[in-house]
Amino acid sequence: MHENSSTERYMPVTSSTSGMIQNAADGVYAFTVQIVNVCFVVTNTAAGEWVLVDAGMPKSEEKIMEAAEELFGKGAKPKAIILTHGHFDHVGAIIDLVEKWNVPVFAHELEIPYLTGQKNYPEPDPSVEGGLIAKMSPLFPHEGIDLGAHVQPLPADGTVPAMPEWKWIHTPGHTPGHISLFRENDKILIAGDAFVTVKQESLYKVLTQEQEISGPPKYLTTDWNAARSSVQTLQKLDPYVAITGHGIPMAAAELEENLLMLVQNFDSIAIPEHGKYVDE
Repeated sequence: MHENSSTERYMPVTSSTSGMIQNAADGVYAFTVQIVNVCFVVTNTAAGEWVLVDAGMPKSEEKIMEAAEELFGKGAKPKAIILTHGHFDHVGAIIDLVEKWNVPVFAHELEIPYLTGQKNYPEPDPSVEGGLIAKMSPLFPHEGIDLGAHVQPLPADGTVPAMPEWKWIHTPGHTPGHISLFRENDKILIAGDAFVTVKQESLYKVLTQEQEISGPPKYLTTDWNAARSSVQTLQKLDPYVAITGHGIPMAAAELEENLLMLVQNFDSIAIPEHGKYVDE
C-alpha cells in the first residue's frame, strides 16, 4: 500500500499560512498543510467526537496528527475520514493516517476507482498558464492510490457517515467524484476544490495566500462544463462561510459577493484561455 508516488513524493512548496489552525465556524477548524487545507469537524462535543475532511500533502501525517492532538487531546483520532476527492494534495497522508488510526474512509462512488488502484487521474496540464505552479504541475503525482477495503462509497442519500448535521453534494468537474459538504443549519460549506479562494496557479499568490476567489485549480481540472455547474449549485446554497481546499476561508457578504461574481463570470475567471482539457 506504500509504493505509491501520490502519497510518497514530498512536494517542497509551502505557503505563509502553513501550520495555522483557523476556527472557521462553530466546531469547524481549517488546518493548512503546506498549500492545502484539511478540516477538523466536531460532530459531538460531549463525546469528543470529530471527523477529518481530506488528508493533506504527502508526508504530512505527523503534522495532521499533531494538530488533532492540539485540538482534541493526546491520542485523538477521528470517527472517520471524508475525502472531497483523491488528488495527491488531498490524500497525501491518508495511507499513514489509516494505518495509525484504523478508521473508515468515505468518498463518492465515482472517486473510488482512483482510491483503490484501478485508475490514474489525467496528467496535469501546464499549458493553462497563470503562473509558476501551473508550469510546475507536470511534477505533481497523478497516480491513483490503493486504500483497498479501507475506503467505502458515501451513502447515495446524501448523508455523511459520522457527520449527522451535514450532507454531501456531488460537485464534479475538478474530478468525476468530487464532493462538497454543507451544514444546513448555519450554512457552512466545505467546498474542496470546487472553487478556491486563492489563485492556485500562481506561486506568488499561493505563497502569500493573497485572497481571490477562483474556480478549481486549472491545471488539474478536466471537465469545465461540470465545474461551472458545480459552482452554480454551491452558490444557490447561499453559504455563510466557505472553507476551500486552497486559500483562506471566506464568509458573510464578502463570500456572497465573490461567489456571485464567480458564477456570473465563470468562463473568464475560471476557464483557461487554452489547455488540453478546455475543449473536451
